[in-house]
Amino acid sequence: MKSFDIYVDSGANIPQAIIKSRGLRVISYHMTVNGEDRLCYEEGVPFEETAKKFYDDMRAGAEVKTSLMNAETFYDALLPSVKEGKDVILFTISSGISATNKQAQEAAKKLEADFPGRKVFAIDSENASMGEGLLVLKTADLRDLGESVETCAEWARENAFKTNSYLTVGDLKYLKRTGRISTTLAIAGTLLGIKPVLRADGSANTKIVFFSKERGRKKALMALAEAYKERASDYDKQTVAICHGDCEEDANYLADLIREIGAQEIIVEYYDLCTGSHVGPGTVALFFFGKDRRGTLPTAEAEKKPHGKVVTDKA
Repeated sequence: MKSFDIYVDSGANIPQAIIKSRGLRVISYHMTVNGEDRLCYEEGVPFEETAKKFYDDMRAGAEVKTSLMNAETFYDALLPSVKEGKDVILFTISSGISATNKQAQEAAKKLEADFPGRKVFAIDSENASMGEGLLVLKTADLRDLGESVETCAEWARENAFKTNSYLTVGDLKYLKRTGRISTTLAIAGTLLGIKPVLRADGSANTKIVFFSKERGRKKALMALAEAYKERASDYDKQTVAICHGDCEEDANYLADLIREIGAQEIIVEYYDLCTGSHVGPGTVALFFFGKDRRGTLPTAEAEKKPHGKVVTDKA
């Protein structure tokens, strides 16, 4: 029997088979696609089918909006575990790209007040997609080894910045549409074949910022592999994740590149739909454990380059 329950928002992007095998519980974001309400994740529905339809809709020009998950939603989702007498750790995407964690914190406080003796930890993953997911899986490892809820929560907070995230997008228009880059840069980049590479920074409220601009898709994917080579730890002993916006061939190409560097266990999955709505189809993202981002990478605030506008998620 698990000593406590672990919940994640659907932005953690963990594959369904792993969610089931590790006993994790997912709270899904909602989105609207051309005015139709949809869940970003639905238990029992193959995620590949949901994601492929979503990215096809985006390619067809669908209007996509994501919404903030409120404290009441988190409270109701965690309530069954607390009523059973279990403690809880809840992971959310970075507070630097979403106000979700603030809502989760409010729900945690109310649950602890309503159920004295229970402990509910709302952890800011300082990341998104499988950057969050890898942190969750490492925490689940500790739980299954018998560590306490307090120890696991402390470990997650201390190690959140060791998850490194890099991504490249297929089309600059999605970043332009949501105001993440200027129209001028989007047009120039498209004409010149420029593919931006983005990364999670090392600030207290992690944001996604520009890392480099590459000429062509293949060079952008190679830049992701180079980031892994430079920043990853224990190449052959960790789980690496690659998430893609319906471009599996490119994801597998990147997987081959990092296998050459030494990676052995690689998860390849469709990219989470909530944050995926802001970067679009054709996105390829790489997640791994490595050097602590704090103090080793410039933060969004420190970058003064004209193209250094932050990518944020309004969900």
